[in-house]
Amino acid sequence: MSITIVDYSDAQHEYVANLLAQRYGKKVELQLADSELQLKLESDELTVCPTLYWCERGAQFVVYKTGDNLFRCQFFYSESEQFGTGHTEYDDIEKCVVTLLQVQSDHERQSANLSAAATSISVLDNDEYHGPLVI
Repeated sequence: MSITIVDYSDAQHEYVANLLAQRYGKKVELQLADSELQLKLESDELTVCPTLYWCERGAQFVVYKTGDNLFRCQFFYSESEQFGTGHTEYDDIEKCVVTLLQVQSDHERQSANLSAAATSISVLDNDEYHGPLVI
C-alpha cells in the first residue's frame, strides 16, 4: 500500500525560509525536492517524501515531510559525513529546523575546536537536545 504525502504548503515553505534568513542574516535559496525514504522499519517499501533542501556554510541540509505535520531532518558534508539531531521524527516544523540548525552550528564549532561552553544556546538546556548524531 503506497502512502501519498502532501507537499509542503506555501506557508511552511515561507516559514522555513524566514527561519533561515534569521539564522544566516540573508536570504537563503531553499529548494523543493522529493526523496525516497523507508518510513517503517518493518517494511522495505520506499515512500516519496517532499523535501526542503539548502546549502549553507559548507553543509547541506534536508528536511523531509514524512506525514501530516511529521518531519525528519539531517545535514551532511559528503556521503560519508552525515549527521542527525538524535530524534527520528518531529511533529513541529519549527522545532525540527531550529534543532537541525543548532546541531549543525555545534558541529561546526566542535570541528573548529572552539569551546561550546563559551557560547550560550538555549536548546542546550532542553532535555530533548542530543547534539550532532553521526548517521
